Amino acid sequence: MKSEDATVLVLNSGSSSIKFKIFHGRDVFLAGRIEGIGTSPRMVAKAGSGNGEVERKLADDADHGAALEAAFTFLFAQFPNMRVDGVGHRVVHGGTAYAEPVLIDDGVLGDLERLCPLAPLHQPHNLAGIRAVRQTFPKVAQVACFDTAFHRKHPWVNDTFALPRSFFEEGVRRYGFHGLSYEFIVGKLAEIAPDIPDKRVIVAHLGNGASLCAIKERRSVGSTMGFSALDGLPMGTRCGQLDPGVVLYLMQARKMTAEEISDLLYQQSGLKGLSGISSDMRELEASSDPRAREAIDYFVFRIRREIGAMAAVLGGIDGLVFTGGIGENSAHIRALVCRDMDWLGIGMDDAANDENRMRISREGSAVKVLAVPTDEERMIARHTMKLLGLAGCE
Repeated sequence: MKSEDATVLVLNSGSSSIKFKIFHGRDVFLAGRIEGIGTSPRMVAKAGSGNGEVERKLADDADHGAALEAAFTFLFAQFPNMRVDGVGHRVVHGGTAYAEPVLIDDGVLGDLERLCPLAPLHQPHNLAGIRAVRQTFPKVAQVACFDTAFHRKHPWVNDTFALPRSFFEEGVRRYGFHGLSYEFIVGKLAEIAPDIPDKRVIVAHLGNGASLCAIKERRSVGSTMGFSALDGLPMGTRCGQLDPGVVLYLMQARKMTAEEISDLLYQQSGLKGLSGISSDMRELEASSDPRAREAIDYFVFRIRREIGAMAAVLGGIDGLVFTGGIGENSAHIRALVCRDMDWLGIGMDDAANDENRMRISREGSAVKVLAVPTDEERMIARHTMKLLGLAGCE
């Protein structure tokens, strides 16, 4: 490691997890995650090369604030004299005002606070991380990196709803999310599959949150997520695509409040609601309960349907990339998604898929199919170092 390289802390706060990494230039010398927030939270972290992982269980009632406190306690225990040159954050929603990473000040924080209703499962936790860092590292510059930014140059027809145009001007439009993941994958494809990033690619980010992105010449031209992170594919606890008439029915016939409907759609639906068992794909795949199989079948059906839609947006596809926790690790889901997709030019290599190789399409397949780990934290570190003029995660 070069001594002149900057040291950057990255926080990636999700709906039920927090990932944290410290980068010194290109190198990661600490990485950790806290998962299961809201159910059975635990922290897993690794400090330094060659050291084993440390695992600690947190109190069952630990919220995001308590999880961040546990993460900082661990950081200072490992590196009591740690120097931090900058902190980068994943912020889910940038609205219409923020299409690039931005240095955080009180005005920016206020703007992002007003966007919380558009991403209630994520935005408040993203901002809690920013406030926690202000207390812990009060003099260190912080940078917000937005999941919506990668999608900001969509064609108008992709972003608008068929509502009176005044709503679009007010910000009621499709934004798209998971942009940091998609941005990283586009850059990674330039290294590992340089024949496809300038063509037509569908990236499937499949995890507790899930979406597809249609990418043409390295730019997003379509996304399954829309105004909020509820739209599109079913997710761990989120419903995905839903006829808005269902919401009207819940309000009018069931007399449900906005808070109750929000909890239903964000926390009680998706794989968890369909199966009645779990939001965790690993548990569903291991279960013999027919409800688990039906939840998986619906998840796969929606992915296949949206792949067809994204292919139409692109006018055909040259590459299909699986990423995210499920996309990277579940050979079973990838096989189900790609089954009998020869009509689209997708030919799977079953052995390569089962072995979790990077390329999982067979020789001669018109569409190159890949399973590529994403790294949102590295993308955030790059943006943070660049904006702050620090050396060198590139």
